[in-house]
Amino acid sequence: MRQLLSLLLTTGLFMACDADKTSTSLHESNHSTMSNKEIAGTFLGAALQNDPATMRELANTDYIQHNPFIPTGLEPFIQMLPTLKANGTSAENIRMFQDGNFIFMHNVWRNARAFGADEMVSFDILRLDENGKVAEHWDAMTALRATTANGRTQTDGPTEATDLDQTEENKALARRLIEDILMGKNPQKLTDYISSEQYHQHNPDIQDGLAGIVQAVEYLTSQNNMFQYTTIHKVLGEGNFVLTVSEGEWNGTTNVFYDLFRFENGKAVEHWDVIQPIPTEGLANENGMFGF
Repeated sequence: MRQLLSLLLTTGLFMACDADKTSTSLHESNHSTMSNKEIAGTFLGAALQNDPATMRELANTDYIQHNPFIPTGLEPFIQMLPTLKANGTSAENIRMFQDGNFIFMHNVWRNARAFGADEMVSFDILRLDENGKVAEHWDAMTALRATTANGRTQTDGPTEATDLDQTEENKALARRLIEDILMGKNPQKLTDYISSEQYHQHNPDIQDGLAGIVQAVEYLTSQNNMFQYTTIHKVLGEGNFVLTVSEGEWNGTTNVFYDLFRFENGKAVEHWDVIQPIPTEGLANENGMFGF
């Protein structure tokens, strides 16, 4: 069964599914019996449904916020919920994975003009503490594009993790991919990491396959505007899906780069990403977009 978390403000519907079951609401099940994925999904669902009671039950009062435009702490976050409700903001979870106490999600937001565009795509990360309470949040967002160079959307493709026994191996592979290719340590090793038989690309400006990567690199280099990854801040994985969170330069600005890879047989066969400039003005907190 496809994992699906549909957060619909207009109907108040919340659903979070993993491969075997659908979560119940907090009112039907004590949070201590919920999985980390269910806690994370219910917390975000409560935020969009303007349900402070559920949020207070599931999260710490000193909830740490890394979205630069949202105040840190639970109560300041709760005070912003009426704005989401007034705008009819909703979110659909496409993918949800777990790595220890971290839950990482791939989401689509609608009626999200307050975030930058009517439709946005994001990666969200939640950390749960040792008591199963939501303790910390990171994210990055970009506009959802109607057309792409590869004919794919920014979110379609497989959603279920497989090869769960290979999580650590795939995380190490993703880290080396970033270091060698995107940080430029050994760019000649591209084919060591990227499948030459299949590479489905979801970056809206890059075509499929190795040829698409090479073409994009050649063009950006000719414009003196190639991505410059400088730091890997976090690598999270579940089975064949790995998310890397990096920092670097592009378009004359410092950016956060979220890259999600799907691996098969030791090679990346699919890639999704979100790139967001790191703001320096109008900040609602001083936590920064990293600090893992």
